[in-house]
Amino acid sequence: MIQAIDRAARVLSSLQGARHLGITELAGILELPPSTVHGIVKSLQAHGLVAKEPGSQRYMLGPALLKLSNVYLDTLDVRARAMRWTRELARRTGLSTRLGAELFDEVIIIHHNRRPDGSQQMLETGITIPSHASALGKVLLAYHPAAADELLAGPLRSLTGDTVTDPATLRLQLASVAERALAMEEDEAVLGESSVAVPVADRSGTVIAAVSVVMPSSEWPPEAGVLNDLRETARNISRELGYSEWPPRIVPDND
Repeated sequence: MIQAIDRAARVLSSLQGARHLGITELAGILELPPSTVHGIVKSLQAHGLVAKEPGSQRYMLGPALLKLSNVYLDTLDVRARAMRWTRELARRTGLSTRLGAELFDEVIIIHHNRRPDGSQQMLETGITIPSHASALGKVLLAYHPAAADELLAGPLRSLTGDTVTDPATLRLQLASVAERALAMEEDEAVLGESSVAVPVADRSGTVIAAVSVVMPSSEWPPEAGVLNDLRETARNISRELGYSEWPPRIVPDND
């Protein structure tokens, strides 16, 4: 591991989630001298990866990261092949849809379709959600047991009073997800919002993404027709990627 790159990556990670931190705060998080952190931050700032908060001595993520993230999203074959199917899913169900992929212990939304009702909604592409608090994440964990074991070995963060943080309870949920190829979460990431997700597999049968519909918790649980449309969407995306069977099977991770 190259130390300078590792330290720069840790600075960027510390600033994620719209955090604004000063040099002293960053030095405390990274357990490095403030002078060292100052040099790293200034180098990142010169490349637009970190920006200084106007009128203060605090730093935040910079605009160059947005460009890099868009480049990353544009290279994802699963996103390109899924967009028309998730758009149709939103139209058929009247609900917002998400396409998510694994990002360490989180799931990143690589594509999002807003509810087609014309209401004001935030575009969610690029945001991350802790895997254990997301229907998308639970699908990905269920199909990647090694990642699930690693996550469950540590503490699980609570986002709401309904977030499942007990490892034994979550293991039971993941076993059910593997059996049904379907994951649900109710008020676990955001109060008043619930979702249901299913897996998307590539040519080799490996689950590389998950697709979900999101609805107000007041409309929970989803109707059978919504679940059927969701499954059909995942099946169609998987076919686009070269996988003719659905649902996919659990394949042991290769370390």
